[in-house]
Amino acid sequence: MKQLIQNFKTGELYVDDVPVPGLSEGMVLVENEYSLISSGTEKGTVKVAQANLFGKARQRPDLVAQVVQNIKKEGFSATFAKVKNKLDSLKALGYSTSGTVISSMDKNGLFRPGDRVACAGQDYASHAEIVSVPQNLVVKIPDDVSFSEAAFTTLGAIAMQGVRQAAPELGERICVIGLGLLGQLTCQILKANGCRVFGIDLDDSLVKLVISTGIHSAIRRSDPRLIPACESFTMGQGFDSVIITAATQSNDPVELSAELLKKKGKIIVVGAVKMDIPRDPHFYRKELELKMSCSYGPGRYDVNYEENGNDYPFSYVRWTENRNMEAFLDLISEKRITVQPLITHVFDIENALEAYDIVLGKKKEKHIGILLKYKDNGKKKETIIRGKNTPVSEINVGFIGAGSFAQSYLIPNVKTYGASLDGVVTASGISSKNVLDKFGFNFCSSEAEDIFKKEDINTIFIATPHNTHSELVIRAMESKKNVFVEKPLAINESQLFKVIDAKSDYTNNLMVGFNRRFAPVSETIKNEFCNINEPLVISMRINAGFIPKEHWTQQHDVGAGRIIGEICHFIDLIQYFTDSEPVKVFAEAINSENVKITPDDNISIIVKLANGSVGNIVYLANGDKGMPKEKIEVFGAGMIGVINDFRDGVFYRGGKVIKLKSNGKGHREEIIRFLDSVKKGNESPISFRSVCLTTLTTFRIIDSLRTGLPQIISLDV
Repeated sequence: MKQLIQNFKTGELYVDDVPVPGLSEGMVLVENEYSLISSGTEKGTVKVAQANLFGKARQRPDLVAQVVQNIKKEGFSATFAKVKNKLDSLKALGYSTSGTVISSMDKNGLFRPGDRVACAGQDYASHAEIVSVPQNLVVKIPDDVSFSEAAFTTLGAIAMQGVRQAAPELGERICVIGLGLLGQLTCQILKANGCRVFGIDLDDSLVKLVISTGIHSAIRRSDPRLIPACESFTMGQGFDSVIITAATQSNDPVELSAELLKKKGKIIVVGAVKMDIPRDPHFYRKELELKMSCSYGPGRYDVNYEENGNDYPFSYVRWTENRNMEAFLDLISEKRITVQPLITHVFDIENALEAYDIVLGKKKEKHIGILLKYKDNGKKKETIIRGKNTPVSEINVGFIGAGSFAQSYLIPNVKTYGASLDGVVTASGISSKNVLDKFGFNFCSSEAEDIFKKEDINTIFIATPHNTHSELVIRAMESKKNVFVEKPLAINESQLFKVIDAKSDYTNNLMVGFNRRFAPVSETIKNEFCNINEPLVISMRINAGFIPKEHWTQQHDVGAGRIIGEICHFIDLIQYFTDSEPVKVFAEAINSENVKITPDDNISIIVKLANGSVGNIVYLANGDKGMPKEKIEVFGAGMIGVINDFRDGVFYRGGKVIKLKSNGKGHREEIIRFLDSVKKGNESPISFRSVCLTTLTTFRIIDSLRTGLPQIISLDV
């Protein structure tokens, strides 16, 4: 299918063929008819990408601070690789579309194939022939509303939310500063609400346009009659509210709003404007109220609402993103809002660059509402895009999932090893195409089955969200492929034992990405203890850092939390150092009244092993990220081995201190060992029983927290 793409590194805009996006639970697959270019927002987005590295950094000082912090923790080389990978990515543009449902997996069963719908959401409702959109960002279009009109729905919902923040009453006099697309819609909504509306803009053509839609009055900002006109309009009382829909680095809209308002009036900021608030003469003396409007409304930036499809109770949150979208479409249906006068240009998707020449000012044409139109063609629904035909080697690899971790640590090391990169699959068509181009895969797709059914592929790497691992592993085993799956192997016992059952008929290699045991400093310490015949004591302190509850890794049914998703690394490392199996575990968590903190993120764990060794893990998310993340100490036979965040190590023996060099956390080494085992036909570097015990131990840790009792660990059930 065709999609408009911007290369974030170079700033280049182009239309390319990408795979149709995948469909998963809670999503709706839609064939677009129209998408709306939001000139103000998208112009800014495009210009950021077109800036040089310094320009990008200057516009995102928050990200620069993160980079500096990461350099302190992981070093310059590792951080530079991450930044380079982040910059070398493809970005989807657009966030307001209309089209027809192809298929749906929405949880409420609201959508059927053939339904006419409007869609919202950055990275979802993109300028593409087909989009996959979360259910709460999709609404049905009334029969008497056209696709071209419905393409304005997202902008309309943003305007609706701004008006709701003002809470206007019938007959109130309200000023709108900034008469671009958002301002035009805001004016019409206010009029439909029974308000008297006054518009202000720098552009005389926009002033004339808003008046043509029936707004009461409007004037240019530079007109010397501005203040008298406002005083006349408000009968000398001042406006009840001012809604700022302008986008500018100037502080003028804020200062002008304060001047125009009545005492105790309200300023609603919808657009991106400078906000240096002068105390005098107006804000303080008039006791003005300043409010921000958050995009489409309640639900925005809430993962549970937007991505997981969990709605707010209607009685308690009347106007959500979704319900604002519906209300806007109803206003169009009732002819109380008209968007047709706002459409200045319509381009086919193939000619989208012409539209952006206008948006970016390369082509001087008056514009406001620019639509992209999608023609029907037979190639829309293709899931596979071909790349370069690289030779098939002894190891021919397919990747399912290719996020930042896979692109930073897995794919480069597979390629360096000399394995052939055949296919890559991601849920997003644009991301799979990006990975294809960046690393030279033979093909990209949005369907995992395209990897499983390809006979040339003999090895599969799985780097998808945690809840999908077990199912994909089982499917890979059924396909007789070698499998490398990122941790965890499973997120519950049911999944784990299904994998165990499938393994009984499987003769190829299966490995889980427990990389730390392969770190050179880990192997050095292991070799020092390998010939002793007494138990070890292993102490691990993990300064994990805070992760919000709404992050996908914290979601019970997706990431399963940090015990299953990360502490598994350290259970595996304990098994590695002791050459023994865990048999019992006890855990205590630090409970906090702070609702932002996940209790299981601050935990102390004691693991007893079959040979008498003991592992002690203190995993904390309530510390300071300036401190190194991981400190590991191994005690036994009069010796001590220490790993300092896998950046260096120390070994104490016979009264001597031996410094140990480190070269990372073992990501490169684990790939080499796994692919070597595939190439030579050897057993997996980590035994299947070991990875199952590690996985089961994480489940027993959770059981111990819930019961307050030690838990027995046994696969023999």
